[in-house]
Amino acid sequence: MTETALLEVAELRATVAGPVYLPGDEGYAAEVASNNLNNPLAPAVAVGVLSAADVQAAVRFAASRGLPVAVKATAHQVTRDAEGAVLINTSRMQGVRIDPDTRTGRAEAGVRWRTVVAESVPHGLAPLSGSAPGVGVVGYTLGGGQGPVLGRTHGYAADHVTRIELVTADGSLGAVTADSDPGLFWALRGGKGNFGVVTAIEFELFPVTDFYGGGVHFAGEDLADVLSVWRTWAPELPEEATTSFAVQRLPPLPDLPAPLRGAFVLHVRFAYLGAAADGERLFAPIRAAAPALLDAVQTRPFTETALIHLDPTEPIPYYDRTTTLGEFPAEALDALVEFAGAASDNPLVSVEVRALGGAFDREPAVPDAVSTRGIPYVMFAFGVGGPEQAGEMRGWLDRMVETFAPWSAGDRRMVNFLSKEEATTPGEVRLAWGPERFDRLAGIKARVDPGNMFRMNHNIPPA
Repeated sequence: MTETALLEVAELRATVAGPVYLPGDEGYAAEVASNNLNNPLAPAVAVGVLSAADVQAAVRFAASRGLPVAVKATAHQVTRDAEGAVLINTSRMQGVRIDPDTRTGRAEAGVRWRTVVAESVPHGLAPLSGSAPGVGVVGYTLGGGQGPVLGRTHGYAADHVTRIELVTADGSLGAVTADSDPGLFWALRGGKGNFGVVTAIEFELFPVTDFYGGGVHFAGEDLADVLSVWRTWAPELPEEATTSFAVQRLPPLPDLPAPLRGAFVLHVRFAYLGAAADGERLFAPIRAAAPALLDAVQTRPFTETALIHLDPTEPIPYYDRTTTLGEFPAEALDALVEFAGAASDNPLVSVEVRALGGAFDREPAVPDAVSTRGIPYVMFAFGVGGPEQAGEMRGWLDRMVETFAPWSAGDRRMVNFLSKEEATTPGEVRLAWGPERFDRLAGIKARVDPGNMFRMNHNIPPA
């Protein structure tokens, strides 16, 4: 870095309250760390912001030098390596406020869902959080936010946002609502991080304290028997019930229960908002489909939503891919058995299908840019391995998309599941939102970020 650039960084350090790191500085690696060890970040400057004012200073610094801006809180979804960018790390912005009278919450940019859950539950309220409570509130919500408990009853997390505090490309801070800027409010909720840096978000909460749910693990050899029941059972569930399944080849980790260590299993997940007796009755056909290795479906407090999917909680090296399904007929099940069943040599750790429907299909009271409304199923898979396994894992992930293409839902994807490779390809990004929605987003992008400063993401270039 030139002497002039170093002086400019020194000025930035004097302007912001949080730390500023350059490559090679002690603390840089921790500041830019990603949740996927295969997707490291390498920005030119990393700024650990403490407030909205710090965010404004970092954006103005980038704007004055023509640099792109990347944003991370938990870095669960890295789409680009941020090389040459100013990285804004919002993880220190941890303010949370719960208003039990209005049933709303406010979370600053670095807050994770587990914090919101912990603050909400004592008031008898719950947020539209996802399967992994360690994920950041803002990134999850900007991508739509599909939850495993409340979603089929209330819809996507983005559907229930009431206010967004945003720093735009010129460094200005403002509140965006349905009344203040309807177009931008529509775009932010579902359009991911294309329009600025969200410093705080306000959202509705719901009067829920517990649910009947969890997961049942079956031997992988029984997947055809169980899923032949699941595929006709899931579409008939009431909106108060949510389900998914995952075909898994689990590692031999000591913290896994003994029946699951190093095992090939089918994990059927279920959650029901209602009386436990009704939930037990609804889930009975799945329990009767085959002997269970481990049955953990029971009445649970909302604080235990992580026990439905049992998603990984620590950073790992992985490769992933997603697609959507318009149907899951017997032929698709046969294809799944061939692709991931006991007789296959599939190395992927997990191949999952989530049933959507219910409120996920309904347009919210204030429309948003969520792309997967009306799609019955989302499919997602990942394999664990470092760069030496990249070819094998990507090959199997590509094969998954090809295998299930006959039942594809077409021209849309769940943005929060788009992998690095998909999210950086213009054609794939356009495919994620569909052409009409993408073009509208590009028009709004041209208004608020004409220079495409915020491009280290699922980038929508300005029209």
